[in-house]
Amino acid sequence: MPMELHDRLSLPYSELEDLNLKAKEQRKNRVPFHKIQEERIKYLADEKRIKAVTVLFSDLEGRLHMLDYDKQFLVKSYDNLTFDGSSIRGFTAQRESDLRLALDWSAFYWPPSDIFGSGKVLVFGEVIDKDGTPYSADVRGVLKAYANKVYEKHSYTLNAANEIEGFLFRGPDAERRYYETGKFDYVNTGGYYHSLPGDPLRLFIDATAEVQRAMGFQNEKDHPEVAPSQFEINYSYADVVTAADQIQLYKLICRQVATKMGLTACFLPKPVVGVNGNGMHTNVSISQNGKNLFWDPNGEESISKFAWEFVDRVLTHGNDICLLLNASVNAYRRLDPHFEAPNQIKASAVDRGSMIRIPIGNERSARVEVRSVGPDANPYMVLLSVFKTGIEGTIEKASDLRNGDRFLPDNIYDAIENFRGADWTCKLLGNDVKARYADLKQTSADRCPRLLGTFVKAPEVQYHHEVYNQFLWNLF
Repeated sequence: MPMELHDRLSLPYSELEDLNLKAKEQRKNRVPFHKIQEERIKYLADEKRIKAVTVLFSDLEGRLHMLDYDKQFLVKSYDNLTFDGSSIRGFTAQRESDLRLALDWSAFYWPPSDIFGSGKVLVFGEVIDKDGTPYSADVRGVLKAYANKVYEKHSYTLNAANEIEGFLFRGPDAERRYYETGKFDYVNTGGYYHSLPGDPLRLFIDATAEVQRAMGFQNEKDHPEVAPSQFEINYSYADVVTAADQIQLYKLICRQVATKMGLTACFLPKPVVGVNGNGMHTNVSISQNGKNLFWDPNGEESISKFAWEFVDRVLTHGNDICLLLNASVNAYRRLDPHFEAPNQIKASAVDRGSMIRIPIGNERSARVEVRSVGPDANPYMVLLSVFKTGIEGTIEKASDLRNGDRFLPDNIYDAIENFRGADWTCKLLGNDVKARYADLKQTSADRCPRLLGTFVKAPEVQYHHEVYNQFLWNLF
């Protein structure tokens, strides 16, 4: 028999789930950072079967980046991990390229070896500027700092859960090859809640859900969505930074599982015209000392005055932040009223065309649902803009809100103009990051036909920020 040469960490899914849930509980309970850091470093030093630590961070547009550090090197040098920021879109200029990665030891994951490879663990990184301060374009760091600020000032815990829709298409790299084919091919045409136990969509959903459970997502339900070959895999709410991290992991897991099946998981908001697009309905609430501040059994729609003021602030700034929630040329195809598009700047318990819906809830689940979010948006940017706007934004006169006579833009050019012209987005992001983000979106828009028309154009797929086609970008 051949001798096994490698002895790399490869744990059963049930053991992975226990480890990841324990780490998630530490984050929830706000275990001091130094204690978690000490525990993780000791674990890495003692666990001989780990070969590498995968560090994850996101750029300004929300594109996920990963790099592997040898375990032995990382244990010795975790406080001095440098990388070239000029190679990351939206980060530093070439003349000031050196940035550092600090490790958020609380955001530590044990991934399944059959999906991510054996002998690896994952940890999210925080981008640090040359002077040792958090890097302003690392929106994860900005979101984390904001969540800590409101906790320290008001004892607020920001909670979020995201319902992320996607399509499963035939063939690997279907997005990159769109310019050749001009179409996406469904793997299933069953529709809402319908798929046979052994068809490709069901097998994909089952495999993805298993990975999510193993990584501590605490799944709730999964099913085919309304459009053909569309899926949604729901999981429980978490604190705001964990929730944003889980969005990045969700899409990464879906793409990896699909690739192993010879398929493509696609999160373009509207890859196919004539059917429902992909949304990322964002459910949010705020708790204080364990109490849900959005719940009031005697309030309008059973939510509190505090919650309605939060809603009114988001509605007031709906057009200001639209570009942050709908971040691509393709996203504006989804804001089409013929397909339950949430393009009306109003709140409603029943009208699915509303930007914000008030779901049925109880003391534990009372929340508001921001429906106008596309799944390709930077999740840290989405949750920062929703929470900071809901807590600190201004409120127009009540008569001007909730009546549905204002609409979100139907094209990215209007969204960019609204974003650039809004004072609130300067307060939200700072002038420098705001300008960088708007310039990136302008560049994407200028690569595409100005009018969307009636079919999806190749450039809006090719130059989409989540379609990893670095070669094409470098031609310009």
